[in-house]
Amino acid sequence: MRTQEIAYTALDESVGEANEEPPSRSTLALEIAPARDGTEAVFDRPAPADYALPLNRFPRTSRRTRDFRRTFFPEVADHDWNDWRWQCRNRVRLLPHLERMLALSPHERAALEGGGSLLPVGVTPYYLSLVSPDDPLHPLRRAVIPTTAEFQRSAGEADDPLNEDDQSPVPGMVHRYPDRVLLLISDYCSTYCRYCTRSRVVGHGTIRPTTSRLEEAFEYIRANPEIRDVLLSGGEPLSLSDEKLDWILGNLRAIPHVEMIRIGTKAPAVLPQRITPKLCRTLRRHHPLWMSLHFMHPEECTPETKRACALLADAGIPLGSQTVLLQGVNDDPETMKTLVHRLLMMRVRPYYLYQCDPISGSAHFRTPVEKGLEIIRSLRGFTTGYAVPTYVIDAPGGGGKIPLMPDAVIGRDGDSLLIRNYEDKIFRYPDPRPGCAE
Repeated sequence: MRTQEIAYTALDESVGEANEEPPSRSTLALEIAPARDGTEAVFDRPAPADYALPLNRFPRTSRRTRDFRRTFFPEVADHDWNDWRWQCRNRVRLLPHLERMLALSPHERAALEGGGSLLPVGVTPYYLSLVSPDDPLHPLRRAVIPTTAEFQRSAGEADDPLNEDDQSPVPGMVHRYPDRVLLLISDYCSTYCRYCTRSRVVGHGTIRPTTSRLEEAFEYIRANPEIRDVLLSGGEPLSLSDEKLDWILGNLRAIPHVEMIRIGTKAPAVLPQRITPKLCRTLRRHHPLWMSLHFMHPEECTPETKRACALLADAGIPLGSQTVLLQGVNDDPETMKTLVHRLLMMRVRPYYLYQCDPISGSAHFRTPVEKGLEIIRSLRGFTTGYAVPTYVIDAPGGGGKIPLMPDAVIGRDGDSLLIRNYEDKIFRYPDPRPGCAE
């Protein structure tokens, strides 16, 4: 089934959404409270019965973002700052702009001057406002500002460690698992993460959301009835216009054997302005639709991000988070516990904790696997099970996700299974071997 092409207009649509009412205004009553780590945390407070959010105002922002705007974008009106297209058009990408906003370390400056990275540089003004201007080891800053460590290649690293290119039956699609496919919509991101698994292609303009390429992907899915699940990723799928997304989702929904559609996105963390009432109305026309949101640190859980997640959740979209375990960013139990707790407060269920993929130049981000197991041990039993993600390694060579768990099964003693709980206590579970029952 062919459909009329809709132009790729991610950055040039008219705004027209500032005065639209969100599905649930009560979720937008926000209060900023100091967190234990000195950052600002977002909590709900009960909204008065007659509470109404003025439709021409966005929720309150953090003090850090307000100060950043006053310093570097004093003439930018709220209407522009809160427009996702303005944020994309004004991404901070070049050394002269970054050195005006950040006190660059020698390693950061050398990386920006020397180039050679597989991945371009680009950060939305909003996300840059969350970055420490003085501390090059600040976790959010480490994730988006390059250093010369990216130029170092270590044993076991590869540009395509998951072997996606060899599992691609049509351009921009990966078919690894029997009943599902990954469809890369675009290679554009509003903000480039320095540990990106697809740094070999992201930001280079080689994957574009053209109608001809996407039609080829739809035809492949139609011809393979075992495919029941389609994951849209990239790049950033939500960098497309609402109309283009509607066209893609509509084509997938018209395939009888496609049961569910998922969207992988980091927009709520780096570009929360993209989550508008109009977008949510578009998305909820195509249920069952799920979203995997990329969060890596508690400081990404801002008032803007909370509002974005509330809009998506109110549209009936189940939200799960995917977090990459990163050295010097989130590789300690307390940071991870704070993150998963804040995610639950934003109605996002922690889903996967990924061991960092061995992409080229990633050694400075990768932790020992034991560190990930330590973090899972620190969560399991010590907080709600909803807050405990599944820790996985995406096997190099295209083997897929392999879950890792701390040792819970110790062994057997006759007809009993010996198991260990979160307090390191040993228990017996009756488990007679087949054929050995009396």
